[in-house]
Amino acid sequence: MIRLEQLTKTFMDGERTIPVLDDLSMRIPRGKFVALLGRSGSGKSTLLNCIAGLERPDHGRIFIGETELTQLSDDALTALRRARIGIVFQFFNLLPVLTIEENVALPALLDGHARSEVLVRARALLAELGLEDRRQARPEQLSGGEQQRVATARALINDPLVVLADEPTGNLDAATAETTLALMRQVNEKHGVTILMATHSRHAAGIADFVVSLTRGRVAAPSESESA
Repeated sequence: MIRLEQLTKTFMDGERTIPVLDDLSMRIPRGKFVALLGRSGSGKSTLLNCIAGLERPDHGRIFIGETELTQLSDDALTALRRARIGIVFQFFNLLPVLTIEENVALPALLDGHARSEVLVRARALLAELGLEDRRQARPEQLSGGEQQRVATARALINDPLVVLADEPTGNLDAATAETTLALMRQVNEKHGVTILMATHSRHAAGIADFVVSLTRGRVAAPSESESA
C-alpha cells in the first residue's frame, strides 16, 4: 500500500547539514494501523510530511499504491493529497471563521465535489463521531477532544486511502487521549483506511497493529504490537 525506498532527507542549520531521514525503507500494508514510535528528532514527523507530499526527500522513492509521489509535480501532489490522503494534525488546524460542518466539508469542496453531496457526507461523519449537534458551532466553542474528532472527520471526508496522524494525542489530557486513540482504532476498522500515526508514547503506539521504531531517521525495530 505504502512503499518507501531508501529515503534520505537533510536540513541545513547554518553551514551544518543535519540528517533527518537516513536511507529509510519500509512497506505498510493496506488497511493496517501502524505506529511510528520515536523521540523528538527521530524523523517521524518529517517522514509523515514526505508521505503527504508536504516535503520532498533528497533521495529515494515514495509509492502510495502504484503512484510514485516523488515523480509528481507540485500541483499533482496537491491534487493527490486532497483526494487520497487525510491528515490529522496535533494542533487540529481548524479554521476559526468556519463552522465545524464547514471545516469538515472544506477539502471535498476544494476538490470540486457538489456542495449538497459534501454536506450530507460531512453531517454523516460528524454524527458517526458524536458531533451531530455541534455542527454549527465554531472551533473555539469545542473542547480539545471535540476538535480532534472534527479534524478526524475532515481527514475522512474524501474517503482517503491513507490517514496520516502526527502526534494526535500530544496536545490532549490523558482521558481525552484515550478516547482519541479509541477513535483512531474505530476509524481504521470501520472505514478500512490505512493509518500511519507518529507518536513518542509507547502506550499510544500499543493500539496499533504494528509498531515501527525510528532512531535518528532509520528504522530501528519493527514489531507486531502487544495489542494486535
